[in-house]
Amino acid sequence: MIVITGKRAVNYVIFSLGVLLVAGCNNASAQDKKQMVRLAKIVIDSPQVERYKAALKEEIEASVRLEPGVLTLYAVSEKDNPTHMTILEIYADTAAYKAHLKTPHFIKYKTTTNEMVKSLELVEATPLVPGMKIK
Repeated sequence: MIVITGKRAVNYVIFSLGVLLVAGCNNASAQDKKQMVRLAKIVIDSPQVERYKAALKEEIEASVRLEPGVLTLYAVSEKDNPTHMTILEIYADTAAYKAHLKTPHFIKYKTTTNEMVKSLELVEATPLVPGMKIK
């Protein structure tokens, strides 16, 4: 049995979730190959973590509920370092992502959380198993 701990464990879990979620949101059609997939890696100012999580929850719930082009927004934080968060983002296509940026709930989220975010890294991703479904 192999045990992975610390940051490597978090990265492994995030990677695994990303593969499963990306695979589950894909099928073999040409339209799905145009999906926009990425990871947003965020570091939050420690005293503001709870406020940030509340704003993020509100934004994610609104985006998934109101925007058909937002397929997945799945946020996790590192167990041993809760100020470090990663969000798996899957959009139907680039147009859906651009439309998402103009929504009132996203603008509110960015305005509310701007001073809470210490760093943000956006990593473009490619689905590894495009035809796989989540059970």
